[in-house]
Amino acid sequence: MTEFILETENLTKDFKGFTAVSAVNLKVRRGHIHALIGPNGAGKTTCFNLLTKFLVPTSGKILFNGRDITGAAPAQIARQGIIRSFQISAVFPHLTVLENVRVGLQRTLGTSFYFWKSGASLSQLNDRAMALLTEVDLAAFADTMTVDLPYGRKRALEIATTLGMEPELMLLDEPTQGMGHEDVDRVTALIKKVSVGRTVLMVEHNMNVIAGISDRLSVLQRGAMLAEGTYAEVSNDPQVMEAYMGTTANVLDGGPR
Repeated sequence: MTEFILETENLTKDFKGFTAVSAVNLKVRRGHIHALIGPNGAGKTTCFNLLTKFLVPTSGKILFNGRDITGAAPAQIARQGIIRSFQISAVFPHLTVLENVRVGLQRTLGTSFYFWKSGASLSQLNDRAMALLTEVDLAAFADTMTVDLPYGRKRALEIATTLGMEPELMLLDEPTQGMGHEDVDRVTALIKKVSVGRTVLMVEHNMNVIAGISDRLSVLQRGAMLAEGTYAEVSNDPQVMEAYMGTTANVLDGGPR
């Protein structure tokens, strides 16, 4: 088993003459929480889309567990254990919290597309669904309609559904975006909790979150890798300070972004 669960070699994406991601060499160490940061427009989400094959690279390679997955389709990527969340909350609002998790687990029954089957046939998934809800502190909300959940709890539900797919590598795209302080703290603690025994690569703007839980950071600017290291190393890099148009105190210590 390789030290790095995910690697890219000169990963590049061009859009009709505009280079959104330029020769990025990323190494994500197994068991780490690795943050991908950078100013707006730096290419972070494009990079995520390349890793999960929502976009096809113009050139370069993507390696997962030492295997070249550059040519794999999104479904193949997911089956290999790379599971992604998105910036926008993606849950079924008019199902209960428990039912949402069961939808994610239904794939294990091989009945994902048999919508005419009785809901009772899914009851065998209840124990596993409740275990996942307990893991993300949502067991008390199992019978709640998802539309009635606070936003932070919906993000926690997404993580539960993601865990149901048994990811080896979780890609979290702005997991605390749009949250108040209390929800940010709750979701940050949750990411730290569920990362045990897994690897997490996340795009995140909140530097307090990154400082608190990240093992390593990669900084993008204009699609290219600008710096990489621990939070302490990156926060003292003059190039990173300049990229954020401020000082360490203004930006990387939780100030204006």
